[in-house]
Amino acid sequence: MNVSQKKRISAKIQPPADKSISHRALLLNAIANGKAEIKNLLDSEDVRSTAHCLSTLGITIDWSQGKNVIIDGKGLHGFQSSGLQTFLDCGNSGTTMRLLSGILPAQSFTTTLGGDTSLQKRPMDRIINPLTLMSANIIGTPSSTAPLQITPSILRGIDYEMPIASAQVKSAILLAGLYTEETTTIIEPEPTRNHTELMLQSMGVKIKNSNNKIHIEPASEIDPISLTIPGDISSAAPWLVLGACHPNAEIYIEKVGVNSTRTGLLDILIRMGAQLEIENISAPESEQIANLSIRSSVLKSTIIEKEEIPRAIDELPLIALLGCYAEGKTIVRDAEELRVKESDRIESIVNTLRAMGAEIYTTKDGFVVEGGNSLKGSALDGKMDHRIGILAAIAGALVKDKTSVINDAVSISYPTFWNVLKNVAEVTE
Repeated sequence: MNVSQKKRISAKIQPPADKSISHRALLLNAIANGKAEIKNLLDSEDVRSTAHCLSTLGITIDWSQGKNVIIDGKGLHGFQSSGLQTFLDCGNSGTTMRLLSGILPAQSFTTTLGGDTSLQKRPMDRIINPLTLMSANIIGTPSSTAPLQITPSILRGIDYEMPIASAQVKSAILLAGLYTEETTTIIEPEPTRNHTELMLQSMGVKIKNSNNKIHIEPASEIDPISLTIPGDISSAAPWLVLGACHPNAEIYIEKVGVNSTRTGLLDILIRMGAQLEIENISAPESEQIANLSIRSSVLKSTIIEKEEIPRAIDELPLIALLGCYAEGKTIVRDAEELRVKESDRIESIVNTLRAMGAEIYTTKDGFVVEGGNSLKGSALDGKMDHRIGILAAIAGALVKDKTSVINDAVSISYPTFWNVLKNVAEVTE
């Protein structure tokens, strides 16, 4: 695709449903007792991977109403084997693989979790280690990557201090904790997105969080929960950054999830001087939602580090772009986790923006951006990493000359991204 700047942007955008919550709504309702209706489910490649795995395990998911689906949960031990060796293809979805790894050890049959080439390079020792401490039989490759073979186990509760902040790892342990006889306690180094905890609480599970210590009690059953998935803050992020950096823009974004564990970008935008307004905050269900508006802004540099990183981990590529348009030096630290995403995102961010003329360089755990340099159109490769593909496209929408983007992989999280971009930028194939 080719993209360049429109002289003026005035747009109202409804971002797609939250990917993280969509995964969890399917997975948790699959192990509940009975049917649930999930409204506004994200229909993306990653979420389809979760749905396909659940279908292979005998869970009925009715997609006949489009984004509103009915899922029929079979209980905590209700998954069914598809044969002598049940193989589950997780595609590109780390969430699918890691969260299922917390459920499958307590089932009555052996399962193998696989995925595409990218997913099979991602580190799985971070779930193998704690789940093994819980007596799970889970084996990866010699380098602790997928495919993962999981055989039936009798799980036990543990106290586990997480070496890295990861919502996926935390969720895998919490789900395994449902199947033990003892309380499981997780200590987080920094707070991470808490969608799993909120949903489990709504489903009747005894779970509490105190000073980054999360305690979950085992359960004999959990209740199904019907819910409406809010808009994804990570899919609102491209338009927030575009609106702040564009010289003549006003963008209004409706019904976005503003869970406090996910709103690091909003705090960063405000700190950098963005003309951002957060309106009509409400909590119709367990997750807060709001409307957001952003206008062209004069930005100043900032430092992003420590506890702010997990709250903005998916938005860090776009934050690098903000740094290009800010006065001064923007620094991101403590973000080593970016190196083990769909690509080495630290390298991908720097290579993408440097190709456009940015003054940016890598550090061991992040990057540094010198603001004030004009970007120029370029030929960019998204490396089959959806966050980098979106970064490349939004950067192209900010420059007057043409930028071409290949291997964008945006359908992983945002299937309609390019169609929406056509409303706020010049886009051709």
